[in-house]
Amino acid sequence: MKRRHFIGIDVHCLFCEIAVVDHRGTVVLRQRCDTTIPALTQVLEQVPRPRSLVIEEGPLAGWLWRNLRPLLDEMVVSDPRRNRLIAKDGDKDDDIDAEKLAQLLRGDFVKPVHQCDSEEQAVFKQQVSLYQHRVRQRVREAQRISALFRQHGVMIRERAFVAVESRQELVQQLPANEVLAEAIALLWQSYDDAVSHEEQWRTRLVKLAQQHEVVRRFEALPGFGWIRSATLFAYLDTPWRFRSKQALWKYLGIGLERQRSGNGPERVGVPKLVHRLIKSTILGAAQSAVAQGDNPFADLHRRWTAQGLSSRLARRNVARSLASTLWGLWKNGSVYEPKWVGAAGAASAVNKQSR
Repeated sequence: MKRRHFIGIDVHCLFCEIAVVDHRGTVVLRQRCDTTIPALTQVLEQVPRPRSLVIEEGPLAGWLWRNLRPLLDEMVVSDPRRNRLIAKDGDKDDDIDAEKLAQLLRGDFVKPVHQCDSEEQAVFKQQVSLYQHRVRQRVREAQRISALFRQHGVMIRERAFVAVESRQELVQQLPANEVLAEAIALLWQSYDDAVSHEEQWRTRLVKLAQQHEVVRRFEALPGFGWIRSATLFAYLDTPWRFRSKQALWKYLGIGLERQRSGNGPERVGVPKLVHRLIKSTILGAAQSAVAQGDNPFADLHRRWTAQGLSSRLARRNVARSLASTLWGLWKNGSVYEPKWVGAAGAASAVNKQSR
């Protein structure tokens, strides 16, 4: 029986530090090479099969995953937050990091991070991320304007200056200062540019999203538009990565996490370390579905609040129901049917309250 070799790579933009350990944990190879596919391929082919590779999640992880995985019997992209041993134990340098990554993989102590298999899906995810960056950029510009006005005792929010015709009246509330007036004019320009860029990226993303059959099915769900549908499709990637709907809920940040120390009481709550974008996406969809009123999810919300749940917890339960419905139609290749949103899950959801 051939013994497996475990390869740890500490990835940098210009070079990679590589360490290989055998099944006993003995280091059999250390090497540095350029961060290119040919150079990495040459090093990996020196390692006898079966061989397993681990790298940490980062900007280059997806690219390396798609290009190196065919050369390996196993490849893992690990969660850096779980690799505390690397940062806390002993001296800190890249050689040690690569070896400890390999040792963690040998001991099965790494937590895998999902990667997109196809380049097409990876590119689509990048487009969603770029659009969301433009949204944050517009918000930042708006907050700068609001902060400047606040420093002069004028309390406004973004909606007060979205319309260009309302800005002159706001400026008149500021001190008559030429330098200040020029700064405000430049901030208006930056904000308008950010709004224009966001709208261009939104139009482009909607056009791309409409080309995906799965996104079109997501968009039919109450509370979902093209942007929310594209965001969940891009970041979830495939329904088969989740073993259950509870695992999906946890990934979305709306599931329950139980903790207990010794014989102490069990604590139940939502996970704290979650992807904020997809959590806000599914909760926003739930809020929109409830606000629309004429759909089964709004009916569930009314039923839960009538049974004594707070509006916040009822909305979270709606988000779970939406996520389960989306997951089911994604796996089955079917379209949304309102009658699928049954009462069986609603009756038991009241007992699954989170603090």
